[in-house]
Amino acid sequence: MPITPEDRARQTIDRLLEAAGWKIQDRKDANLTLPGGVAVREFPMPGFGEADYLLFVDGKALGVVEAKREGETLTHVEQQTEKYSTGLPPSIDAPVKPLPFRYESTGVETRFTNGLEPDAASHNVFAFHKPETLADWLGRETVKARLRNMPPLAEEGLRSAQITAIKNLERSLARGDRRALIQMATGGGKTFTACNFIYRLIKYAGARRILFLVDRNNLGKQALKEFQAFRAPDEQRPFTELYNVQHMQSDKLDSVAKVCITTIQRLYAMLRGEELDPDMEEHAGFTQESLRHEPPPVEYNSGIPIETFDFIVTDECHRSIYNLWRQVLEYFDASIIGLTATPSLQTLGFFNKNLVMEYNFEQAVADGVNVDFDLYQIRTHISEHGSTIQANYFVDFRNKETRRVRWAKADEDIRYNADELDRRVVSKDQIRTILQTFRDKLFTEIFPLRKEVPKTLIFAKDDSHAEDIVTIAREVFGKGNDFAQKITYKAGTVRVVERVRSADGTEQEQVRWVNSGAKPEDLISSFRNSYNPRIAVTVDMIATGTDIKPLEIVFFMRAVRSRTLFEQMKGRGSRTLRPDELRAVTADAEAKDRFVIIDAIGIDPNELNETKPLERRKSEKLASLMEKIAFGNREPDVVSSVASRLARIDRQIKPDDRAELEQLAGTRLSELVGALVRSLDPDAQLQAAKQGTGKSEPAPEEISTAAKNLMNEAVRPIVASPKLRLRLAEIRKAEEQMIDNVSQDRVTRSEFDRTARDRAQTLVKSFEQFIESHKDQITALQVLYSRPYKQRLHYDEIKELANAIKRPGNGFRRMEPDQLWEAYEQLDKSKVRGSGSRVLSDIVSLVRYAIHEKSELYPYKEDVDARFAAWIEQQKQHGVTFTGEQMQWLEAIRDHVGTNIEIDKEDFEDFPFVQMGGLGKAYKLFGEKLQPMLAELNEVLVA
Repeated sequence: MPITPEDRARQTIDRLLEAAGWKIQDRKDANLTLPGGVAVREFPMPGFGEADYLLFVDGKALGVVEAKREGETLTHVEQQTEKYSTGLPPSIDAPVKPLPFRYESTGVETRFTNGLEPDAASHNVFAFHKPETLADWLGRETVKARLRNMPPLAEEGLRSAQITAIKNLERSLARGDRRALIQMATGGGKTFTACNFIYRLIKYAGARRILFLVDRNNLGKQALKEFQAFRAPDEQRPFTELYNVQHMQSDKLDSVAKVCITTIQRLYAMLRGEELDPDMEEHAGFTQESLRHEPPPVEYNSGIPIETFDFIVTDECHRSIYNLWRQVLEYFDASIIGLTATPSLQTLGFFNKNLVMEYNFEQAVADGVNVDFDLYQIRTHISEHGSTIQANYFVDFRNKETRRVRWAKADEDIRYNADELDRRVVSKDQIRTILQTFRDKLFTEIFPLRKEVPKTLIFAKDDSHAEDIVTIAREVFGKGNDFAQKITYKAGTVRVVERVRSADGTEQEQVRWVNSGAKPEDLISSFRNSYNPRIAVTVDMIATGTDIKPLEIVFFMRAVRSRTLFEQMKGRGSRTLRPDELRAVTADAEAKDRFVIIDAIGIDPNELNETKPLERRKSEKLASLMEKIAFGNREPDVVSSVASRLARIDRQIKPDDRAELEQLAGTRLSELVGALVRSLDPDAQLQAAKQGTGKSEPAPEEISTAAKNLMNEAVRPIVASPKLRLRLAEIRKAEEQMIDNVSQDRVTRSEFDRTARDRAQTLVKSFEQFIESHKDQITALQVLYSRPYKQRLHYDEIKELANAIKRPGNGFRRMEPDQLWEAYEQLDKSKVRGSGSRVLSDIVSLVRYAIHEKSELYPYKEDVDARFAAWIEQQKQHGVTFTGEQMQWLEAIRDHVGTNIEIDKEDFEDFPFVQMGGLGKAYKLFGEKLQPMLAELNEVLVA
């Protein structure tokens, strides 16, 4: 008798139940005294028919399973299982009636309803729950029910955005939403927010275990530190004293851990029962997808059942959850909470557009959570237009893999464009010109009056490019190895260059890489906490997640086309920190009130997109990809990556190599690439199906067949010619970079971007509107505006004004005096001199310039100095002279007033007067004239 689709479905369901620990029995052979769970087939329900499976735990009926054939939709079956749950014979022992746990399954798809939940709704599950899990749920109030009765949030210590995020999240989870996304700008405190809501989910909602998922190991270490530092608001004890937190370094799950921190790579390996190379956790998870030619599916693992976690928190690994890794998340019967600074359309789609909190960069800046940025552009001729190496010059050629250098004479002009820089061609002078311009403008325009290089992060194109930048940066600044360092996945190696003599007597550079023992995380720690390095060069290791608060310059020397990645990279510089923390690594920095993006590559934010690159298998060699195609692999990612590599080879190969390849392929290389790309195009696949079937609307299976035929035809040259595969691999492996030591670059532009000027205009406008709106409420503004008779400024009043503009409220944005000074300088440099970054009293100059009382903006002390000089001259005219020691005291008084607005006798007990003898010495020098003289100087100098 043939097996029916229903029979096949039941066979699969049997296997799933048995894997989860259920013993499958026919009704006539049922033995409910067996410990654990028993699933009895075809159990009669009087008046309702037969339940396909009735679930018993320790002899008590708890649930029902309705089986359907594969392909049948299941939501309409829910009424049937609900009917069975109510039709249990009276003789059957059931702790809860109707039966609370209901499943509908085809073996391929399974839906589950927990009838103990309020407003119970079904959802997809990967497999069946274990018997002991269902028994445990019977004696507990559900998480969803407890979420509807959460105590008020302890708001102390939380920012407004964090409060909103937690409250909105809890409302969403209580509603039954199984996916929720929190968007908070970098620096907005996402992990601290997560610590708060995780604590509440465990303590008040009854969550048994929560997974905190990251896509790189060093981000897991950061998360662990956050949990260790977090103190429960109601108990004031560290989280890790109250609950066990496991940062997983092996495949053993701690049975008592309430929070498990791990990478998505490790969790995948655990579910698959595979060993994980520790290096896999050092790379971002989304880059690891390329390491598997055909992702093996996750199978049910009884050691890690689907109910292992109640909640999964994905921290900035949203780029990793769509392809290979998505099945890891969907394996678990858990609600998923996403944390991100930069949600893409795909991220929003995955989380069902349930964005419970949206707190963007602009809002974070306005709240003082992040610092704003200025964009400084450096353009050079070669960066924009490329160059030409004239014939007869000797040119270096460097192997990208070994970095061995050979020399050859150019027998014809060699032209290269800007897109080929640091890929096919390395122009040392282009890198040098950019870095020299950076050096020359750093202390005059970018960070005026600074003397120490601010902490600077440079993004390079690849590891080889990073190496060149580090070397040239040290040369340009005249500094040693510690000053500029590379922080990439290869940072644990040191490059050793030797000159060796070949058999023909010529010399070549031989490069060896020696393991230095330095770990990238140690270099990141030094960059964050130590004086050196001042400049760190990376490819993408510090592009996302890594927290480096003292960073003040984010320097792009590589193109970025992804908006999400650009925002992540930009966010590295936006973190705030206390002035003393900044000065600990950059001594001459006053405060971090902005950071600077230096664009040396021509990034246009309007052209950033979310499209996928053609190259999707960057970590896999071309020879391996072509071999997969030869043995029948037709995965789009594999074919797409081969097309990308061949297109690059086509642009770079010599004429002789091109002719050889075309002969082996039987077609031009560009045509081969075009055919591969077309075979991946859904429109081309549809058109092929229409032509093949003669139908205007082919069926899906007909389109699939046409797509397969189209791809088979496209890859035929690769499949049919082993020699072609071998030669392509040889050419690719021997790919060289041409080192242009001939072309001299020149700067075409180095200035702040127009958008920086627009931001400066907005800041200035906000400041001027603020002082106009508050001129009758803030004492210092009353004095500066109306100048009432004999009323002068006092230190406390200026302090009040300074605090007011830093925390304006009522719709005005936060403002810092340094930022305002720089904004006015950007708008009209000819009218601004000096710096407003040193003393509080410069706020007076800012206000007087803003209300047009002064036509130029300069430090307040200059006015005080001029008035003092006039006063001394006036004293001379009245016959009053001062001794040298008296003049020293008077000049110290002048300087104090220039900084602090006023002076009193009590100030003589502070620096520098106390070192000069204090108040007693002042009376000895000036006698009874001291007090009237101080009153006069306060009046004259602070006019």
